[in-house]
Amino acid sequence: MNTTLVVPFDTLGRGDVALVGGKNASLGELTRHLAHAGVPVPPGFAVTADAYRAFLDANDLPARIAAELRRLDDGSPLAEVGERIRTLIRQGRMPGELVAEIAAFYAGLAADAGEDEPAVAVRSSATAEDLPEASFAGQQESFLNVRGLDAVVAACQRCFASLFTDRAINYRRDLGFGDLDVALSVGVQVMAGADRAGAGTAFSLDTETGFPRVVLVNAAWGLGESVVSGAVDPDEYVVFKPLLDQPGIRPVISRAKGRKEQKVVYRATGGTTATATSVEERDAWVLTTDEILRIARWVVAIEHHYGTAVDVEWAKDGRTGELFVVQARPETVQTRRHTTTMRTFRLREEAEPVVSGLAVGDAIGAGVVCKLSSAADIDAFPDGGVLVTGVTDPDWEPIMKKAAAIVTDHGGRTSHAAIVSRELGVPAVVGTGSATTVLADGDGVTVSCAEGDRGHVYRGRLAYSAEDLDLTAIPATRTRVMLNVADPAAAFRWWRLPAAGVGLLRMEFLVANHIKVHPMALAHPEWLDSATRQRVERITRGSATPADYFVDRLADGIGRIAAAHWPEPVVVRMSDFKTNEYATLVGGAGFEPSEENPMLGWRGASRYYAPGYRDGFALECRAIRRVRDAMGLRNVIVMIPFCRTPDEGRQVLATMADEGLVRGENGLKVYVMAEIPSNIILAARFAELFDGFSIGSNDLTQLTLGVDRDSDLLAPLFDERDPAVEWSIRRLLELAHAAGAPVGLCGQRPSDDPDFARTLVRAGIDSISVTPDSLLAVIRHVADAERAAGTEAA
Repeated sequence: MNTTLVVPFDTLGRGDVALVGGKNASLGELTRHLAHAGVPVPPGFAVTADAYRAFLDANDLPARIAAELRRLDDGSPLAEVGERIRTLIRQGRMPGELVAEIAAFYAGLAADAGEDEPAVAVRSSATAEDLPEASFAGQQESFLNVRGLDAVVAACQRCFASLFTDRAINYRRDLGFGDLDVALSVGVQVMAGADRAGAGTAFSLDTETGFPRVVLVNAAWGLGESVVSGAVDPDEYVVFKPLLDQPGIRPVISRAKGRKEQKVVYRATGGTTATATSVEERDAWVLTTDEILRIARWVVAIEHHYGTAVDVEWAKDGRTGELFVVQARPETVQTRRHTTTMRTFRLREEAEPVVSGLAVGDAIGAGVVCKLSSAADIDAFPDGGVLVTGVTDPDWEPIMKKAAAIVTDHGGRTSHAAIVSRELGVPAVVGTGSATTVLADGDGVTVSCAEGDRGHVYRGRLAYSAEDLDLTAIPATRTRVMLNVADPAAAFRWWRLPAAGVGLLRMEFLVANHIKVHPMALAHPEWLDSATRQRVERITRGSATPADYFVDRLADGIGRIAAAHWPEPVVVRMSDFKTNEYATLVGGAGFEPSEENPMLGWRGASRYYAPGYRDGFALECRAIRRVRDAMGLRNVIVMIPFCRTPDEGRQVLATMADEGLVRGENGLKVYVMAEIPSNIILAARFAELFDGFSIGSNDLTQLTLGVDRDSDLLAPLFDERDPAVEWSIRRLLELAHAAGAPVGLCGQRPSDDPDFARTLVRAGIDSISVTPDSLLAVIRHVADAERAAGTEAA
């Protein structure tokens, strides 16, 4: 027999795919070339494709397998043919020389580990696996916690047989791979003791949008199989790569706690079993910040070495606390996308979602619900149906190909359902927790993944549209065209758009939708009545304190948006709720006065230094400091809304300084909204205090014309193009530019009215902020206006 029957990982590299398959070649590459970068990989060896072929030859199997495969072409059922082939392989005899070599290498692992029979993972590695053009995700079998030589040899033979699972045969044929042209190698690798700690996956980009400047880490308790299979909803951490090695910076820009309701652990007799997690485990983070950053640095090192985006599996040894990389492969979905076009989907109707979960992809699909509990029920699934199930595995792929959309109870972004849905381009909402209970067979539903990283299922077939945007024909402009955004869930969705940053990030949107509790109720929970305090405790469970809950969630939301547009400026407007809006937040009623006209009442700047909200504003400032100083995202600019007088501006700046936000320190810029006539009249004095202005055209129109912007009766009089409003804008530009301060406008009108955008350009506006769906159109309007005025970009 050939001497390449078994080889250690540290002699292999990426060029050895034909010998040991994609998975083992990658493990060899990691072991040989990334140790100097501090990337630890548990040792192991590969049973080669030569050994697989030698096994087939020794048992006279090639011709018999070919004969069985020909029966497929004659119309025999795939399930019957696949089972016959697998039985032939399982009944074969492993050649003695191959068993001897496996024994020698396993003994070497035992000696290094100091154990007689160390636990190993035995994984299939096909020679057509982990290619850039095909993932072959989960097509073959893996066996964990395998102990003892006999068990290792038996697991290797079972891996050989798994090359002919029904799903693997079907997948190869779909992609045009010959069944007998693909061989199988087996990797045998020492297991990290993740059953006593945690494990998971990490991608070197955002898996839904392809945003390349983050590492996405998923983590759950126990072995990583629970994350990959989608059996659990894991923790999710996002790390910003460009600032990863900056001294003193810890750029974990968001964290989301998963339910983690079960974990996979070793079984005493071998193999693994799933068990429920404790309440403490569900409430706790699997990884510390240091561990998240360590994994992220490894992922970046692997990506740099491979020269492409990568998908990594990691594990933590619960006995030693050590972290390991146990697998890496090229990412196969986003790397194949065209970057010059961008397809956007948009719902045209409003409705309340029935269930929600993590969005996979950014598309929308509609169809009739078909609930299945087993992949064996493929004949019951209609083409174009919406698959609703608890969790998927590779056996489900023939059904998933027929689906208009997929909805699961369990799973995270790197679960099987998520990986395959991305590859197929099918929208999926995973980890809903209750879809199989709430949705009924035959219901017409719309599944939307086009609203950020939360996916929603709506009753009925809602109207929606799809549009392909060409990103290659966008003109350059002198005027900065920026985005208005508020939802961190959608932050990475727009990264390909040629925006010049974010001109308006509304903090109150984050508070209302992601925090939902009044800031003062979190700053002073002791002031709440018993029932409200208990409600706040339930919402903030798992956070160190209620105040930390606010700061953590607000900082994460701002951080995601700031990272998506770094290094371009991101202007964050401090909270601008009215008192009636604040009162609707949990615990808010006791902190808010009743006002006859909240629009002109206690709002914006007047709240920040007032005793009734001063401690809530302090939490807002803490979140900004976290984003700028700890995450390192110093492209964040603070903006103060509804500042009535220069004296009030000074009080706000002093209050911010007390909380560690000093204008000019570490490059901090502070803008002021120009939305009150006094901001225009006293623009020169405001410019002495602030670094720039942003025109709030709605309030400026309301207060210039004396028209309630919410009044249906007065709607015909509310006009941002009114000469008085346009005069105010021109006057502000004159005074601000004389003082060297830039002026932008953040409002919907330029999105809806090309003539208004042209008016702003002719007046010399420095920036215009619009909604993402109108950005490209506004850029074109601005470019036209600049050409007409002779002020176009060089």
